[in-house]
Amino acid sequence: MAEISVDEVSGISIDEDSNPAVDEDSGISVDEDSRDLYMALVQGKSEKVLELCKNSPDGPFQVVTIHNDTVLHVAASCKQVDLVHELLRRVSNDQRDKLRLQNKVGNTILHEVSTSDKLVQAAKEMLNKAPKLLNIRNNFGVTPLYRSVVFGKMDMFKFLDAITRQKQTTDQEGDLEADPEVYYHRKNKTTVLHTAVVIGSFDLALFIATRYKYLVDEQDRDGMTALQLLACNSLAFKSRGGGGFLERLLCSQSKNILAASFSGVLTEEMSTAAGEEDRIGCFSAESTEDITQTKAGCWRVPYWETIQEERETYEWAVKLAKFLIKEDRSWIKTKAVETRERQKLHHYGIKDSSSAPSEKKKNEQKPEPSTVIAETPLFLATKNGCLEIVKEILRVYPWAVEHIDHQGRTILHVAIKYRQMEVLDLVEQMGLLVKRLERKVDEKSNTILHMVGEKTEDRIVPELQSPAFELQENLLLYERVWDICPGSLLNTLNKDKKTAQKLFEEETEPLRKKAKEWLQRTAEHCSLVAVLIATVAFAAAYTIPGGPNQSTGFPILLNRPFFFVFTLTDVLSLTFALTSVIFFLRILTSPFRLKDFKQSLPQILMLGVTLLILSVSMMMFAFAATVILMINRREEWTKVALYTASLLPVTIFALSYLPLYLSLMKTFNYSLKKVAMIFPRFTGYPHKSEPKKLETSNYPPKPQASPYIV
Repeated sequence: MAEISVDEVSGISIDEDSNPAVDEDSGISVDEDSRDLYMALVQGKSEKVLELCKNSPDGPFQVVTIHNDTVLHVAASCKQVDLVHELLRRVSNDQRDKLRLQNKVGNTILHEVSTSDKLVQAAKEMLNKAPKLLNIRNNFGVTPLYRSVVFGKMDMFKFLDAITRQKQTTDQEGDLEADPEVYYHRKNKTTVLHTAVVIGSFDLALFIATRYKYLVDEQDRDGMTALQLLACNSLAFKSRGGGGFLERLLCSQSKNILAASFSGVLTEEMSTAAGEEDRIGCFSAESTEDITQTKAGCWRVPYWETIQEERETYEWAVKLAKFLIKEDRSWIKTKAVETRERQKLHHYGIKDSSSAPSEKKKNEQKPEPSTVIAETPLFLATKNGCLEIVKEILRVYPWAVEHIDHQGRTILHVAIKYRQMEVLDLVEQMGLLVKRLERKVDEKSNTILHMVGEKTEDRIVPELQSPAFELQENLLLYERVWDICPGSLLNTLNKDKKTAQKLFEEETEPLRKKAKEWLQRTAEHCSLVAVLIATVAFAAAYTIPGGPNQSTGFPILLNRPFFFVFTLTDVLSLTFALTSVIFFLRILTSPFRLKDFKQSLPQILMLGVTLLILSVSMMMFAFAATVILMINRREEWTKVALYTASLLPVTIFALSYLPLYLSLMKTFNYSLKKVAMIFPRFTGYPHKSEPKKLETSNYPPKPQASPYIV
């Protein structure tokens, strides 16, 4: 059956006497009746719409928008369920062909109906009257069945899919309707499975994948399969940890509590409200499909719903990944890399014309195509941090860990380059197999240590991370990779004549400058606060509560217990403040060498901030003790209230510095690790007979046993 074009079906015959002004481009009548009909539709006045359609010669097929949308188009797109059913009942037998009318983008009424699970019955009525609607494409090559997937409507897809399967069994062989590509493919090679994964409707994608397994290996125009697209969606796996204890508790109990508490009465209220919602109109706050969530939202905490939705999305994504991985074989196609190639440790020697073409030859070479080759799901998941996909692939196909991509990179290269430490930990747990991967170099002769300094714009950087902590993480990663990298590869040159250390220093130089500026600003601001606290604490020591005795000179309240508390806290506040100033001055006078950002500078900053918080705390305790000394009545509740009030600003101050403090704790963990390495017998830390040191510019190059890679 030939496809119906827009030009053939978009025009509507209109009586010139009843509609004197008609726009030739859109077919819309510019008169008072058309205006009233349009306003009644957008305001949800169903009774008025039905009355105006009754008086119109075209009835529900009258064009009401400049995009050639009919009344049924607008009612269906606005999810006005009762109005759509009533309009369909008024379609006479001689008007059935008009159900195939298309607007300017080629959408039929069934295209609009397919965007809602509430209109499944309406779709059934339309197909009974016009069965050919099922295989009409719009201007973008999308059928109604495909459009239901675009909007993630499971019920609508199941219905249209059942009708499609029934038609395929009854149609004659070779008929267009019997071709599944008409329904499940777009003209750009994208399938319904690709679309379901892209929009994040993973339950629908799993349903499609289990029913139509041949779609699992289908590639879109970019050469991507459904599993590759899923591996690019890191947001789908962000709820892997389930949050804290409170989030897990809410996630597990929210459904049970709500179902047990409000079943019955709430269901009756929602069913009553559903009918009222249909008459609100397409520009109302909530559509009919969302009535359950809207009405139930009065009884629910939105945070519960957010946690539950994220958790369900994560669970469906994991189920879909496990199913798709069983059918994936992309990791088998790998690139062979010769590991016996000679690695240079210097810049000298005769230039090899065979391996390094001259400038003239370079200019004569054809430019590389702009097409980017699609990576395997394993490498895409590693790149985007989808740990669940990586784990499942390596569990089902452990051989996949040795896959090498078109650039000669292993999974270690990719994990290090994109800072996916969880994937790196997972691969390191595979034991002796890691030794095979550590020796690999890519096509540019980059080792895994070069990857630490390799620049990439796709790497995901944590939000609100300061430059100093980002640089610290890079330095710690360099040291970690240095420990696992074979000694024969530590000082080798890549094809750009750079060692891993030189490449790392060059790429981190801009970050080092930003980290230096950030540390200087932080130290200056904290020093200012510390000096102000020290000034107040120093002045408070000479203006003691109650004043001195005029005859003896001793404080009047000297024998009061809280006078000792005031004296102690004031002295501690002054001591902590001045000591923190010393640490901040140490930062300001630092040479800011690259290696200082690994431990020295973050540790000094952590100590300075700690002393500053303690100084503020002691100052507030001194204030509370002073107030208690000055009041006459000293009931217990008064003391509790004053100390609570004094702790409030301290708590706010500490919470504001909490993100900074948590980042600084990495330095503390690093120090503990170093102490454990010094005393392995007492700490149980694995002992290395010849531990490697992180090479910096202050150290000479490490001598190599052999310049060849065996």
